[in-house]
Amino acid sequence: MDINISEVAEAVLKALEGQGGSSNGDVPVGISNRHIHLCREDIDTLFGKDYELTPLKELSQPGQFACKELLTIVGPSLRPIENVRVLGPERKASQVEISRTDSFTLKVKPPVRESGKIQGSAPITIIGPKGVVVLKEGCIIANRHIHMSIEDGQHFGVKDNEYVTVDVCSERRTRFYDVQVRVHKDFRLEMHLDTDDANAAALKNGDKVKIVEIQR
Repeated sequence: MDINISEVAEAVLKALEGQGGSSNGDVPVGISNRHIHLCREDIDTLFGKDYELTPLKELSQPGQFACKELLTIVGPSLRPIENVRVLGPERKASQVEISRTDSFTLKVKPPVRESGKIQGSAPITIIGPKGVVVLKEGCIIANRHIHMSIEDGQHFGVKDNEYVTVDVCSERRTRFYDVQVRVHKDFRLEMHLDTDDANAAALKNGDKVKIVEIQR
């Protein structure tokens, strides 16, 4: 029996239609290095009263941007980590996100948390060109999470704040558990990992991972 290659290809393409953020349902990866979010009061202390952060480039999520401003963070070890990028826009409370490797340098013990959940987190000191801010809490290791639009959430069958298991089919095959899903109309599909997780799984920005299970 003769096989019509064009018809086969067309059937395959139809089967792949409507599978969410990408044709095969994969999720792109964005790697997050250490960074700082600042409230208005702490911006004034670190840079001077009424100072405005300077956008450098837009980030993957709408409204988020990297700033030109760089700061120094210090923990109990008194070994500073310099040139830590500030991200905008301003927040209600300042927050420092680092990796587990960074925590060994700083000698701090940050919990693994969702961004913004800083109650009871680790203290950290931020040094700027005009002043110093001592945070009694605010240093965390960001949890693994995936941003999704409402349409992506419907495609993958997940709701905001649910958790999924993700497979990485790189040269260092890995499975990530307890990955939080955040669904919002303005979000773009992307899984966020810190540098420790990305390096362990041999991932780089733009690589794809696959959701294999919804944890319920």
